[in-house]
Amino acid sequence: MRIFGNNKVLDWVQKKGMADDEALTHRWLNKALETAQGKVEARNFEIRKNLLRFDDVMNSQRKEIYKERIELMGTEDVSETVAGMRRDVIDTLVSRTIPEDVYAEQWKVAELKDEVQRLFGLDLPVDQWAKEEGIADEEIRSRLEEATERLFAQKAAQYGPEVWRQVEKSVLMQLFDQSWKEHLLHLDHLRQGIGLRAYGQKDPLNEYKREAFNLFNDLLTGLREQVVALLATLQLRMEAPPEELTRQQMHEVHEDPTLASAMRDDPAFDPADPEGGGVATLHRPRTAKAALDVNDPSTWGKVARNAPCPCGSGKKFKHCHGRV
Repeated sequence: MRIFGNNKVLDWVQKKGMADDEALTHRWLNKALETAQGKVEARNFEIRKNLLRFDDVMNSQRKEIYKERIELMGTEDVSETVAGMRRDVIDTLVSRTIPEDVYAEQWKVAELKDEVQRLFGLDLPVDQWAKEEGIADEEIRSRLEEATERLFAQKAAQYGPEVWRQVEKSVLMQLFDQSWKEHLLHLDHLRQGIGLRAYGQKDPLNEYKREAFNLFNDLLTGLREQVVALLATLQLRMEAPPEELTRQQMHEVHEDPTLASAMRDDPAFDPADPEGGGVATLHRPRTAKAALDVNDPSTWGKVARNAPCPCGSGKKFKHCHGRV
């Protein structure tokens, strides 16, 4: 009532000197309460309606992102998508450094060369290309596309088409999700301070739409550059499974007499210990075989738990004399 009510009614109530616990029943007061309640509900409705307008901006972007993500998830081979991103990145670089209707002396050749080195890891003679007679931006763009296509073809041939196809999809999806989460955070920060634009006689909603659209374009541009740069500079280390590594190591031991002899002479090497995997175990060396007495456990030294018991029972040491 103090905010949306009629001040005359409040003044009239105060003049009557009514008590705090006295019921207020008057047609003027009832009418003022109805009017104030209507204003409150209208104000709350307008607030929710305004919030919905802001949410619609984010929801429209979310629909586009989720639509693209569903298509990528259902595609096994994303090489065409990556190739399109690569071409878009090159077009953006060339358009920014070599604008149309500009003399060759005004080209930003050094910047273009640095960006190609940063994104693709290629040291191309872009400065020499720019000095050629009659060279144009289309020719430079074509040469950059050919160089990057050779780079990605070499990677596919080096790691295999199947492996490289999985790498491309994995990198694309991870960067896609990461970029979208960062974009949502940027929109949240923009939403918190966009109301201050009203002090500059600007509509906060229109300003939010314009800023959100620019952020969305930056999201797509940054995503393309991140995917292309990471795939271009990615180096995979192909490791064999653990079993194959163990077999290869044992094969090398048998093939190398010097290494096999050194491992047999090493008192810390216990090939009979399965828990140690046939590798060196940290225990004290046993006494010489000539001094070992099957009836005297003090001469046995440190015996592995899974090794045969020196007493000759045929049981493992942990099930025989090593049980205590």
